[in-house]
Parts: sequence; structure tokens; C-alpha cells
Amino acid sequence: MIEEALREINRGCAEIIDNERIEKLVRAYFDEGKTYSVKAGFDPTAPDLHLGHTVLLQKLATFQKYGARVQFLIGSFTATIGDPTGKNVTRKVLSKEDIIKNIESYTTQAFKILDAEKTDIVYNDDWLGKMSAADMISLASNLTVARMLERDDFSKRFKSNTPIATSEFMYPLLQGYDSVYLKSDVEIGGTDQKFNLLMGRQLQKSYNVKKQQAVLMMPILEGLDGVQKMSKSLGNYIGVSDEANDMFGKVLSISDELMWRYFELLSTKSLEEIATMKSSVEEGSLHPKKVKEELAVEITARFHSLEAAQNAKSEFDKVHAKSQIPTDIAEFSCDGEVWIAKALVDCNIEPSTSQARRDIKQGGVKINQEKVSDEQLQLSAGEYLLQVGKRKFAKLKVN
Repeated sequence: MIEEALREINRGCAEIIDNERIEKLVRAYFDEGKTYSVKAGFDPTAPDLHLGHTVLLQKLATFQKYGARVQFLIGSFTATIGDPTGKNVTRKVLSKEDIIKNIESYTTQAFKILDAEKTDIVYNDDWLGKMSAADMISLASNLTVARMLERDDFSKRFKSNTPIATSEFMYPLLQGYDSVYLKSDVEIGGTDQKFNLLMGRQLQKSYNVKKQQAVLMMPILEGLDGVQKMSKSLGNYIGVSDEANDMFGKVLSISDELMWRYFELLSTKSLEEIATMKSSVEEGSLHPKKVKEELAVEITARFHSLEAAQNAKSEFDKVHAKSQIPTDIAEFSCDGEVWIAKALVDCNIEPSTSQARRDIKQGGVKINQEKVSDEQLQLSAGEYLLQVGKRKFAKLKVN
């Protein structure tokens, strides 16, 4: 059982520092019933999560299964600074109102994966906000400027004469101090967070916490394109708050190769189950589409319900396998003639008129099931069935 637990904890990890400590914690749980703490920090910089964010949540849920209490850290203080990781400019500071709104959204979405009874939601404003100027200076004395400039993103900005705010230098120290205050046993984060995660180990030693947290880093999940990391700005994401039909369709759109990575990082199926499916696909006894459908149902059910996932599958089969029109299509109306690109945006099936024009040029837009080639087309009075790609539909009545 312990070996199985450790395999699942190690599953998909990019790097673990002090794996021996994790093993001791897990063994103590199985042998003596001792729980331990696993920390993960989330800066509420946006109201919605996508599947890339849930890679960490899945790992936290695995730790909960094997004896951990999760310290779900909301960066209510550090969000006012902005995590500089991977940024080539100083990050915009959020207002308190935005932070509060985003926190509510984060926790609601997170508990679709985590066990609420084994989770402590903590806010670092509770301790960082009470630190005096002397406390902050003492904290800052734990790190030299030269050491900070070893960070790749800071180094690049320094060499290119791009401004770095002094407050950004404080961010890794504040994240590390969270581990001091919480006395965390393990901290997890993405591979891009390595510098900050190690800071927790260093500061726990400096502040004589009498323990040094193990660090577990998860890889960055690729988006639907299979190349770049999942990101809303790149449009290659699957949002946790996406409608069930959209979520199901997006999962089915990933490549057969990327499917296995999603299984490893997002599925609750065991490694043995996944290996068996992969062998069956390679032998030709199981079609990859069937496996992908299973993944799509699992993920959609997680954030909606099994019924919603099964309905999404039926709807997908109806529209795509049988080339039929969905039964439930949003309806819109407008007064007066309207430009096709604007109509697609107003009907919420295109994010922008520029994207709409690109899709028209590429033959991805249909009106009444006929491809549109004129990106300057004006829609006069009448009723239209608008379609973008295979999954997005809307009905528009032009008065």
C-alpha cells in the first residue's frame, strides 16, 4: 500500500527535492496514523481556473488520499505585489475588491477536486499583513541581490535594462515565509516556481523551524495545441467553468499523443489502468477515440456531473458523428444590418472580430450550414444559423 501511495505521489512529477522526507511522512501515516501538511499557494489574479491550474489540485487530492492535510494558501497579501515568475514586465497590482472576488471563485472551483474536510484555506494577509518594517527588513536580509539575480527571469530583465520593482524581489521571500509560518512539511508548485519553492526550505532553516519542507514540482500542462502551455491568452485552454458540451468537445480535440499526458496529470485512473489502455491502443484492440471519450467524460463529470457528461457525449455524437445540429442553441437578435464578424462576436461564438475574420478566411464559418468566404458580409433582415468550427452554434434574428 505504501509503495502504491508513493507511486501515485511521484506520478507525473517533474522534480522532487527530498523525496526521502515524503516517504517518511507517508510511512508515518500508514504505520502510526500521523497526518502531515502539504502547502500550495494560489494568487487570485483571475476569477477562473483552467485545467492547467488543476494539475496541482489533482496532486493535492492525491496527498489527501494518503494522509495529508492540505494548506490551500490564498495569496491575499502577495497578490497585491504580483508574482514576477516568467514575466518580462512588472505585473499589475490587483485591488482588494478584485482579490476578494477571485478568491470566492477559486475556492468554489477547487473543492470540485479537493476534499474540503482535509483542506485548510489560509490567507497570507493574516500574517504578512501584520509584519512590521523591522520584520520585513529582517526577512529581506536572508537573500542577496546577487542570489536573486540568479533567477532567469530577473537576470534577463536586468540585462535588457527592463525595470524590476524592489517589491518583486520580496515576492520569493514572502512566499518562503509562508512556509515558515505554516510549518509546512511539503510544498508543491510548477517547475517555473522552483526558486520560490526552495526559498521556503531555506527560510525554514534560517528561522529555526526545525524542519525543512520537501518540494515537489509538477510540469506545466500543454494546451489544446500540444505545444505551448495552457493559457487563456493563447486561447488553447479548457476552462473549469466551461459549459459541459464545450469542455467535452475540447478534450476530444486534443491529439492522441497528448491524450496520455492528460491522463497522467489529470485523471484519477491508476497508472496500471492507464498502462493497460495504452497497450490495448498500441495493439489495435482499442480505438484511441474510445479512450479519449472516456477521458472527456471523466473530466466533464468532475466539474459538472456524470449526467451532464453523458449528455455532452450524446450531443457530440449527434452533431459530429451524424452531422446534425445541436438541440439547444443560444438565440440572439439585433436591430438593423450587421457585419458578419461583429455578429459572431455578439453571439458569443467568436472572441473578437479579428479572430472571426481569420476563421472566415480559413473556411471555419458557416451560415445556414453553408461556408462563408466574404469577411465583409453584411447580414440583412432575416434569421440565421451561425456556426464556427464544429462545436459553436448560435441563432441570430436580424430585425
